[in-house]
Amino acid sequence: MKTDIQSRFPNGVQWIKQLDVEPSRVPYSEAADRVISEAAASDAYREVSSWPEYQQTQLHRLSKLESHLGCSAIYYKDESTRFDLGSFKALGGAYAVLKYVAAEYLKQQGKKVALGDIRQGSIKDFASSLTVVTATDGNHGRSVAWGAMNAGCPCRIYIHAEVSQGREAAMASLGAEVVRIDGDYDESVRLCAKEAQENNWQMISDTSYEGYTEIPSDVMAGYTVLASEVIHQIDAPPTHVFLQAGVGGLAAAIAARLWMEYGADRPHITVVESQYSDCILQSFVQQSPATVEITKETVMAGLSCGEMSLLAWQILSGCCDQVMTISDDQVASAMRLFADGEMAEHAIEAGECAVPGVLAFLASATAAQHDYTNARVLVLGCEGATDAEIYQRMLESVA
Repeated sequence: MKTDIQSRFPNGVQWIKQLDVEPSRVPYSEAADRVISEAAASDAYREVSSWPEYQQTQLHRLSKLESHLGCSAIYYKDESTRFDLGSFKALGGAYAVLKYVAAEYLKQQGKKVALGDIRQGSIKDFASSLTVVTATDGNHGRSVAWGAMNAGCPCRIYIHAEVSQGREAAMASLGAEVVRIDGDYDESVRLCAKEAQENNWQMISDTSYEGYTEIPSDVMAGYTVLASEVIHQIDAPPTHVFLQAGVGGLAAAIAARLWMEYGADRPHITVVESQYSDCILQSFVQQSPATVEITKETVMAGLSCGEMSLLAWQILSGCCDQVMTISDDQVASAMRLFADGEMAEHAIEAGECAVPGVLAFLASATAAQHDYTNARVLVLGCEGATDAEIYQRMLESVA
């Protein structure tokens, strides 16, 4: 009799494109260290773990998937409860806002201020004179808005035409002014950057490019907190990691932290993206950060990014072993398996961007690309139901 996993994917899980990179196995590189140093990762963990709302998110064992595939262990880092914002993004944007306010205070007032003191309102009059802005598909904007609220800064968020009303409302509820445009994500980034420059506002983004790297580096340092938690939670180092990517900030941050920890013995790293926005894969094809035109939006909203981050490239070009692109076809089915308790011993709330790593791993395992018998696989459940209406609609589509 077929298992529920086999019934959901009777013909296996397919990828659209695959590129094997196979970089040299070396210790953490100088190029990567210039983006995220060990000190920066340590500082981020120390700060974020001191926030009153902080709790380490759960690392689940996907025991039913382990049995189905016959591998040693599959770990799922569940970000659905992160600071009640529902995604890993809470770690990056909010942290970068605090870092920016502290840097501006030093620059303008000639005094240092602790990030904790900013959160407690010690320089609220100064913070209120600073405006932070960002472009987002939803989750990053919520993080920046929450960080701005905690710091006491005005906040302006740019969203594109396909961002849901639910995600727009979530950002507005945190005090942000939300501006919706007619174009796609990359167009919202361009408009955000243009108006930020014209109005002397500060853009807070994990998308980096020439002349804009300091803030994205802080955002990515915040993301490393997730990996630092995994290192403390896991019994033995992972052998394989599947990391979903939009611009590549999350994937690069997690890869960097694991690379710092394990050096040349780091796990095999696969980056997964949508077939409709394959800027990571194209970057490896041309050996430099690529921009691709998005002609169709993926249901994995956070992955709909056409331009690879310059900083992400500086890390991933030295440690990414494989890039895979997937279609939207099996996303809802994977979400349903999590919701029905068919991946683990209990139900897990996995949003549409939380399942690409699992799908890519299933595709790889089904095709017997690697021997996973003794593998310890890590996948990132990077979000929960960040839009309840979309989440429910996707589950019902495969009920």
